[in-house]
Amino acid sequence: MMKRRNFIGTSGLFAMSSIVNGSSLKMKEQLQEKQHSNSKGMKITSIAGYKPQELLEKYRQFLFDDFLPFMDKYIIDHELGGFMCNTDRSGKNITTNKRAWYDGRGIWVYSFLYNNLKKDPAYLETAKKTVDFVLRIKPDDKKLWPASYTRDGKGLTDIPIDIYGDLFIAEGLAEFSKASGDTKYWDIAKEILINCLNLYDSDDFNFIVDYGPKAPVVPAPRVVGSWMVFIRTSYCLLNHKPDTEIEKIINRCIDALMNHHYNSEFGLINEVMNHDLTRSEGPFSQFVYTGHDIETMWMVMFDAIRRKDSKLFEDAIEKFKRHVEVAWDDVYGGVFRCLENVNNNIWQVDKVLWEQAEVLIGTLLLIEHTGDPWAFQWFEKTFKYVMENYPLKKYGYSLWNIGGDRKMTFIKEGIRIENYHHPRHLMLNILSLERIINAGGKVEPV
Repeated sequence: MMKRRNFIGTSGLFAMSSIVNGSSLKMKEQLQEKQHSNSKGMKITSIAGYKPQELLEKYRQFLFDDFLPFMDKYIIDHELGGFMCNTDRSGKNITTNKRAWYDGRGIWVYSFLYNNLKKDPAYLETAKKTVDFVLRIKPDDKKLWPASYTRDGKGLTDIPIDIYGDLFIAEGLAEFSKASGDTKYWDIAKEILINCLNLYDSDDFNFIVDYGPKAPVVPAPRVVGSWMVFIRTSYCLLNHKPDTEIEKIINRCIDALMNHHYNSEFGLINEVMNHDLTRSEGPFSQFVYTGHDIETMWMVMFDAIRRKDSKLFEDAIEKFKRHVEVAWDDVYGGVFRCLENVNNNIWQVDKVLWEQAEVLIGTLLLIEHTGDPWAFQWFEKTFKYVMENYPLKKYGYSLWNIGGDRKMTFIKEGIRIENYHHPRHLMLNILSLERIINAGGKVEPV
C-alpha cells in the first residue's frame, strides 16, 4: 500500500467532466469531431512497433502455441468435464477441486474459441463436457451453485457462495448455445441472469467487498464488480439474440455506472454505493477499484458498438482513458488495480495480469475504431511492460504470470492457472487485429 503522485488532471484529449464549463464543453465536442474526421482517412500500418500482421502472429502464438496446449494437458478434466485450475507452474494439480467461476469462464472461452477462431471439435467437446458437468450439479429452487466442489461435483464450503459463479456459468451457456446450435442453453442463461439480478436487488443480499479498504459492511451494496458481470453476461446473450428484457437490464447497469457510481468530484468511479445508489459514507466514499473500472469501460464500448451508439462510446472512452492514466505506475510501469482512498492517495500496489489485459483490449479497440494517437501510445507502453514482466518462458515455464508485487518480482511457486482474462484478451485482440487487416488498415468509426 502506498501514497503516490497527485493524479487530478486531464485524461488524454478530454478534461474531467466535473470541471468542464460551457465553453470547454463545446471545445471538447469540436475536438472529438475533428478527431473523428481525421480518422476517416488514416490507415493503421504499425502498432507497438509491429505491422498488424506481425502483431497478429504474436497473439496467435501466445494463444495456440502456449496457452491452449498447457490447458489441454494439465487443466481440462477430459473425463468428467470442468477445469482444475488449482495447479502449479509445472502443471501439477495441487488439488483437483473446481470452482463455478472457473468452469463458467472455461465454457465461455472454449465456446468463443470454437465460434470465432477455429471450428475444432475438441474445443466444442471441452465446452460440452463442462456444460453437462455444471448442469448436473445445478441446485434446485433457484439456489446458487456452490462456489467450489470436488472433481466429481460434491459441494465444498471453503469458499463463500456468490452470484458471480452463476453469472459466469450463464455467460458460458450463452456462448455455448451458439456453438452447439441449441437455444435451450440461451434460455437457461437468461433464467440464471434474472435469478441473480433478483437476488442482487433484495434488501438482504449479502456481499462483502474484501478487496478494498477495511470498512463497515454496506447493507445490500451496489458494486461496480457486480454491474460489470451483469453487463458482460447480458452482452453475450444479446450478441446472439435480441431480447427486450435483457436490453433493459444492460441499460440499467450502464446507467448505474455512468451516472451514479461516477463521482464528478474527482472524475472517477466509486466501487461501492448504497443499495439505493446514494453515495456511501466513510471509507467507501473514497474507494475506487481502477481494475474494474478499466475493464468495465471497454465492455461498455463493446456494447455501444453493438447498438451503434456513438455518444455512449465517447463517454466510455473518456472514462476509460481517465482511469488508465490515473492507475498507471510512473515508476515501474503497469497499472494498479485498487485506489483505497482518493483524497489521501493510498493505493494497493500489486500488479495483476488481468488488469494489464483490460488496458490492451480497450486501447486496441480504440485504435481500430478511432485511430486515436492516445490509444497507440498507451497500447504500446502497456504491451511492452507486459512483454517484459509476465511471460514465464524466460524462467522455463509455459503461460504468463498472473500477478505479483509492484516490481513483478518472480516467485517460482504458483497455485493457480488463470483460464479467462488471459485467453479472453488474446482472442478479442486477435479478432480486432483481423478486422484491422481485413479493412486494409482503415479506421472503422462507430
